[in-house]
Amino acid sequence: MTFKMKTKLLGTAALATALLAGAASADSIRFWTTEEQPERLAKQEEMAAQFEAATGTSVEVIPVTESDLGTRATAAFAAGDLPDVIYHTLQYALPWAEAGILDTEAATEVIEDLGEDTFAPGAIAMAAVDGGVASVPVDGWTQMIVYRADKFAEAGLEPPTSYAAVEAALEALHNPPEMYGFVAATKVDENFMSQVLEHVFLANGVSPVNEGGAAELDLDATTEVLDFYKAIAEASPPGELFWQQSRELYFAGQAAMIIWSPFILDELAGLRDSAPPTINDDPTSSELASKTGIVTTFAGPSNPDGAAWGDVRYFGITNDADTDAAMEFVKFSMDEGYTQTLSIAPEGKFPVRRGNADNPTAFQEAWAQLDVGVDRRAPLGDLYEQSMIDEIVGGLDVAQRWGVAEGQLSLASKMINSQIVNRVVRQYIDGEIDAAAAVAAMNEQLAAIE
Repeated sequence: MTFKMKTKLLGTAALATALLAGAASADSIRFWTTEEQPERLAKQEEMAAQFEAATGTSVEVIPVTESDLGTRATAAFAAGDLPDVIYHTLQYALPWAEAGILDTEAATEVIEDLGEDTFAPGAIAMAAVDGGVASVPVDGWTQMIVYRADKFAEAGLEPPTSYAAVEAALEALHNPPEMYGFVAATKVDENFMSQVLEHVFLANGVSPVNEGGAAELDLDATTEVLDFYKAIAEASPPGELFWQQSRELYFAGQAAMIIWSPFILDELAGLRDSAPPTINDDPTSSELASKTGIVTTFAGPSNPDGAAWGDVRYFGITNDADTDAAMEFVKFSMDEGYTQTLSIAPEGKFPVRRGNADNPTAFQEAWAQLDVGVDRRAPLGDLYEQSMIDEIVGGLDVAQRWGVAEGQLSLASKMINSQIVNRVVRQYIDGEIDAAAAVAAMNEQLAAIE
């Protein structure tokens, strides 16, 4: 994507004000953040102090509960009292740009100044608007297939980068109760199942939305999705399964593959007492981490390029901002202060900006050396091979979500939250309906969502 900046036209009064102000920056700006835990706030306050020391502009760091962010931003916009910068989730990027809350030109200029080619393409594409971006991508994470690389190697198996590779591994490794081939999400009222299913659908290029709104699911491609999910469910233990069982069984050495978020990475290495690996008698052991591989991008037969499921967070510069000071703060947070930004929670904050003009992997390298863990701490780079670090970060290059590319994220989110897909897929894997009936049921029920 090549950005083309639009020139802002200033009225006579605004131009006079700008000339009087000259190049002076604001004495203070306000920054809303949803990272409100005390230790995370402290790191952001530290970065704000570094920015003030460098520029003379102070930053008031204001914590906002994530569930309140939408209503607070809407109210502040109506009152003309938005903060200068907001750290926000993907779901707000395009709606806030359309509503006039975000200064998309300022965000686009920041990306251009820092170098568009230094950012993960997927993170930029998710916030793309006509002529640029709605907000500046800050950090993200991608869902992962976590697998026993040692067992795969022993069996001569390829990594689980496709439906076919996963199914081959199921055939070779599924040997219950000693080893389950997979622990699939089957509890329909858990968001975990929604998240896993969206990843599996994306992998085969299947989405319930297009540019016009709800879209009929393709029968053949969706049947491939259903058959794949049934295969991994049949290689799973019985019962209502969600994140807890998948982690426990993998940690006990009784699962060949699971799908999880990167927040499992420090626990895998024995750094968290509340979720210890039980593969051996030492709950602090990193043995399981050393035997684990991960895949972020995997593919179905109808989508050989595959997809990664990604979650990205952004810095939004608002239309009430002192634009110059806000842009400088965002640039500082994504450059000199970027390692500090990522250090807030490295296991869930992958660098969407890999490096700079001097070193294209500078921030990726620095991130790998940031400590993770709870009861014990160690750098990810000390726990996992470089190839795995590269895979963890690389998923953000092609990260996707239903509705983002089509401008229908809001509708897609409602579809996901309805849990219709979960319920129908569960009916299919339980043998209550066939594939054609399952696809028809999803099409009918999803089309009714507005």
